[in-house]
Amino acid sequence: MPHRIVVLGAGYAGAFSAGYLARRLHPGDFEVTVVNAEPDFVERLRLHQLAAGQDFRPRPLTEVFAGTGVRLRIARVTGVDPERRTVTADDGSALRYDTLLYALGSTVADHGVPGVAEHAFHVAGRAAALNLRARLDELGRDGSVLVVGGNLTAIETATEIAESRPGLRVTLATSGELGGWLGPKARRHLLRAFARLGITIHEHTTIERVEQGAAVAAGGAVLQCDATVWAAGFAVPPIAAASGLEVTPDGRITVDRQMRSVSHPDVYVAGDSAFVIGENGRPLPMSCASAGFTGMQATATIVGDLTGRKISKTSLAYVGNHISLGRNDAIFQLVDGDARSRTWAFRGRAAARVKSAILSGAAWSVSRPTFGRPDHRYRLAAAQERPADVVAA
Repeated sequence: MPHRIVVLGAGYAGAFSAGYLARRLHPGDFEVTVVNAEPDFVERLRLHQLAAGQDFRPRPLTEVFAGTGVRLRIARVTGVDPERRTVTADDGSALRYDTLLYALGSTVADHGVPGVAEHAFHVAGRAAALNLRARLDELGRDGSVLVVGGNLTAIETATEIAESRPGLRVTLATSGELGGWLGPKARRHLLRAFARLGITIHEHTTIERVEQGAAVAAGGAVLQCDATVWAAGFAVPPIAAASGLEVTPDGRITVDRQMRSVSHPDVYVAGDSAFVIGENGRPLPMSCASAGFTGMQATATIVGDLTGRKISKTSLAYVGNHISLGRNDAIFQLVDGDARSRTWAFRGRAAARVKSAILSGAAWSVSRPTFGRPDHRYRLAAAQERPADVVAA
């Protein structure tokens, strides 16, 4: 019976990893199954564009994995039992595995702020982005939008909405200094872009409560708006923490350098769900770049562990931030080995073209898992042949 590899999640990390494993492992020895809540591959890094009113060609996962041998199951994961090696889904069924790749990603973090779930929109998922889009359509060209947050997602969402819907009044509130982590040239460019797009900035403004039609800041200041967009960071689902896997206080799975769970080495992790130390000695941030690096390392380790081959080492690097400022402007801020912004940054229309090419390339590679399929695929090592089922029939 084939060795059962189950991949949870089909975002950038999960979809790439599943395709790679199917490409490298012999189908007579291995069975790769992907469990994902949505039937399409979602380009999460473009969801702020979707919310602003732009459309993209759908990428059904049935087409993505066509011809690969990957089995696709559309279901929402509700639990993982690493002792019994099972995954449960929202239909109440259980799926057995021999090797698990956990790549469920992240969602919006409300930080316990009252009213966020009830009254705020976000762009951390396709359905949420479409809900925001519907609200913006209702406002037409006469309304106000408040974006809460000062990170990359908040900046990209605010600038995309302001550019795509010039009739709306866009405000951004952040608890710190907008772009304070950027180098001086990049930050000046960021502030000029906000001024050009007419976006009002409230720095050092911590939102403590979201209401219908307003957000209340510390000290009692009330920011009136027709739509509040919450973009104040990301959080992972509670599934890993509830499973008994060793996790960090924020719920990410603690892994070793090869992306194995430190508590359950038959569980591998990629993407936002992984807590791993990068080459600079700091935890890798939740990002598309980290999804790529961790996905490549996790799949290399799985192939090595299961086939007895030498495990290749993927660089777990953090090189900088690439921030869109609408469709025709962007910043690429490089960082040094201590994750501090360098004085130089790539800016303007050329930076926007580079980011667009990167996003298109990422989607292209995920959508073509059979590209470069090898003539020889690796067999299961004898020592890794599966024992009797760990779950009673």
